[in-house]
Amino acid sequence: MLETSARLLKLLSLLQQPKEWSGAALADELGVGVRTVRRDVDKLRNLGYPVDALPGVAGYRLGSGAALPPLLLDDDEAVAVAIGLRAAASGTVAGTEESSVRALTKLEQVLPSRLRHRIELLQQVAVTPAGGPSVQPDVLLAVAAACRDHQRLRFDYSNHDGTATTRTTEPHRLVHTGRRWYLVAWDLERSDWRTFRLDRLEPRIPTGPRFTPREEVPDIATTNRGVAYGGYRYQARILVHAPAEQVADRFGPSVASVTPIDGAHTKPFGMEAATTLVETGANSLDEIAFYLGRLDHPFEIQSPPELIERVRELATRLAASLPSS
Repeated sequence: MLETSARLLKLLSLLQQPKEWSGAALADELGVGVRTVRRDVDKLRNLGYPVDALPGVAGYRLGSGAALPPLLLDDDEAVAVAIGLRAAASGTVAGTEESSVRALTKLEQVLPSRLRHRIELLQQVAVTPAGGPSVQPDVLLAVAAACRDHQRLRFDYSNHDGTATTRTTEPHRLVHTGRRWYLVAWDLERSDWRTFRLDRLEPRIPTGPRFTPREEVPDIATTNRGVAYGGYRYQARILVHAPAEQVADRFGPSVASVTPIDGAHTKPFGMEAATTLVETGANSLDEIAFYLGRLDHPFEIQSPPELIERVRELATRLAASLPSS
């Protein structure tokens, strides 16, 4: 049987899991009787932990209190928190960089040596700033709460060309690409799913009313397409004469949507090969041209016409720069 202090720590650790515990289940985990569990719960309450008794059953769960109680983390959880804090220091959410570093320092001070060595390895990894625009914490929290509570969200939105609009949506999920934050939501005025950049969004508070989540929601592939293709000044469609798995190695899911095309298509010089549709977006034609120039496979630009003309101009300029033979 565990000593009282060790038993209290284990009881606290069990209650910090996101579940409800019966007295009998806690007794089995701790190797004691139900009456001992009740006494230990009272001790935790005296220490300031808000342990709630479940109505109608002999059970318990840890509630929320006025102050943040100490958290008990297992080894993997501690490492995961450290990795998350390290990533947060890159600054994709405005104002959280310094707080993330302070929290990581506090965590390292109390870690056992077996874990401290693993965490110290992270300090040897250079974390460069994300480079994209940052999101205000109150915006992120307001949108996350609307997604969680299924509350309609109305917000002012700045499009890629600077045009201001007001949108009314049913928010579905937040997406973080490592560089930018996005909201996937059902746009009520357009009766379709849309992807919005959070750094261009200003929520109108309060939110509401509540809505019933839709049964058909975008899958991960559709969400990635919205992130890579929508919200930009230019949307490009390119046919690449290569298998999709080879093309996907060149484009991350947040950069382009890669879709295999059924059947064989004629490749330059009369050869046959699988064809892949690449859909991507950018605010600069040169940025898209740069990515296309790095491809090791023949490709055909389907749209937009501005990109076709820009690639012709770049090809002419590059050819003119070569020494005459």
